[in-house]
Amino acid sequence: MSKSRSASLLDARILWPAVGGAFRKLDPRSLIRNPVMFVVAVVSVLTTVLLVKDAIAGSGQLGFSFQIVLWLWFTLLFANFAEAVAEGRGKAQADALRRTRTETQAKLITDGGKAYRTVPGHSLKVGDVVLVEAGDIIPSDGEVIEGVASVNEAAITGESAPVIRESGGDRSAVTGGTEVLSDWIRVRITAAAGSTFIDRMISLVEGAERKKTPNEIALNILLAGMTLIFVLATVTIPSFASYAGGSIPVVVLVALFVTLIPTTIGALLSAIGIAGMDRLVRFNVLAMSGRAVEAAGDVDTLLLDKTGTITLGNRQATGFHPVEGISAEALADAAQLASFADETPEGRSIVVLAKEKYGLRGREMESLHATFVPFTAQTRMSGVDHDGHSIRKGAIDAITAQADPAAAAALREVRSIADGIARTGGTPLAVMRDGRLLGVIELKDIVKGGIHERFTELRRMGIRTVMITGDNPMTAAAIAAEAGVDDFLAQATPEDKLNLIRAEQAKGKLVAMCGDGTNDAPALAQSDVGVAMNTGTVAAREAGNMVDLDSDPTKLIEIVEIGKQLLMTRGALTTFSIANDVAKYFAIIPAMFLAFYPQLGALNVMGLATPESAILSAIIFNALIIVALIPLALKGVRYRPVGAGALLGRNLLIYGLGGLIVPFVGIKAIDLAVTALGLV
Repeated sequence: MSKSRSASLLDARILWPAVGGAFRKLDPRSLIRNPVMFVVAVVSVLTTVLLVKDAIAGSGQLGFSFQIVLWLWFTLLFANFAEAVAEGRGKAQADALRRTRTETQAKLITDGGKAYRTVPGHSLKVGDVVLVEAGDIIPSDGEVIEGVASVNEAAITGESAPVIRESGGDRSAVTGGTEVLSDWIRVRITAAAGSTFIDRMISLVEGAERKKTPNEIALNILLAGMTLIFVLATVTIPSFASYAGGSIPVVVLVALFVTLIPTTIGALLSAIGIAGMDRLVRFNVLAMSGRAVEAAGDVDTLLLDKTGTITLGNRQATGFHPVEGISAEALADAAQLASFADETPEGRSIVVLAKEKYGLRGREMESLHATFVPFTAQTRMSGVDHDGHSIRKGAIDAITAQADPAAAAALREVRSIADGIARTGGTPLAVMRDGRLLGVIELKDIVKGGIHERFTELRRMGIRTVMITGDNPMTAAAIAAEAGVDDFLAQATPEDKLNLIRAEQAKGKLVAMCGDGTNDAPALAQSDVGVAMNTGTVAAREAGNMVDLDSDPTKLIEIVEIGKQLLMTRGALTTFSIANDVAKYFAIIPAMFLAFYPQLGALNVMGLATPESAILSAIIFNALIIVALIPLALKGVRYRPVGAGALLGRNLLIYGLGGLIVPFVGIKAIDLAVTALGLV
């Protein structure tokens, strides 16, 4: 979503509902999805029952037991709070989306397209055709089948600039809830009420459709296994205590168990996953699943379209290269005449260049009795016929095939000029007049500033970049070298893209690509991370597992970084969680067995006041560290483009060593406070 819709962690509109959400998540049906916290809930209920029993009987250390039970429940609530805050940020965005939906009236086309009748938007069915005019709200997702209009999509993208939607091509998809600003379009409905793009966005950002990813499932299994091991270890302790001639209260055993199991990462695991998807949403990218976000973090190969991603997108005329015997001004004059009716950016740039270099200005075409010949994919040329003359400009092979074959020298010169332009990364267009070759127009793709450095960063991360282009191999090679990509695929067809993805995947690589056209749909569906442009066709949006609401192809690089940040955050907090358990062992185990084995006093390296204060301090720290780590879980570990080895070393140093040191300091500080307040 737009930045204005992103919610701060300290926003009261999120925090207060999250408090209530933490209590609602005490529902066993919710807790069962998190094995570690479900076990904490079970032992919390058990110790609460025992506390009530002791209170009725008037036995036991009621004050100490009450504090242990209280902090056990706090541990559970803090874990629920972390997940509720993560979900709350998504719900705030979902509320903003809901406000964009209105109960619109749709103009349903009837009588074979000759008339329409007004019906409620929610009653539309897939396949219905509606008329949407200036000032109307598009009632549901669909595809433009007739007309062209300017559409305000700020409700979806957060951007105020209108976009053009028209029939045919790759900009025909429209989204329900957006507004037509000018002209009119006929839209064929492609989504029924309740399953529109906005409905799916709401469900996803609320977490209603977030399923555990494979990595989350694997980590949950590991945490559950560790929990089971500590269950077995804890239940054997009473036997040792009995053998030593004493006993250990159940509440102390529970405190030991809860501090030993990986409660920290167990409490934050779900929040980390939700926050990863939330970061993408706030970056205006909608991930259809958590698995897609994770896959982005593991990507090995990145496929990038040249136009609009690596280059600025619009080739510009930069020079006129006449053949021998033709002046540059004559070539420019013919090229300009052939381009007056060419509304493409390339055509307009030819007109401007001729004007700037040779002072050639627009002419009254009516007096020339001109007939313009539009460009077609079949002829690959365009031009103008006037006063018995014919001027054509277009692809080198298309023009030379129709040129006078007797002019062999001109043919060789044009091909030589074209090869030289292609080697430097330019695109050559040949120009002929009445079958005579005049020369070549040089078009240049402008590589985006800073893109070379971005690819260098990706290379440091171990990601291979491949540029996809329809250009000839020489042009593609020159642009690839200038941009700094690792490889390129020239003259690419949809089948070529698909085969390249399959070849990479056959090597065990994860592949990411972006696209917006129907011809990109097979490759988007095949890739592990397929980012479809929101401005693209319905087929492309359905095939991808992510949708970029801003339709910015360069964002694929940031998506990979966000995915890696998610994996880094999970790894860092898992490392911290396991490391901080070590300190808790030093606090609680000597305290439990000191009465039976005085020699264990040597392990009380923190110098904790009493066994009771040690146990209580450890259980308090165990709960508070969850709250302290919530901002990091939601914000994510700072991403840096380094290799896997360097990243592992950094995490072990910061979060492994930090996980050892912080609990020693924290438990000791809590012990001093507990003792000073006389809580034990």
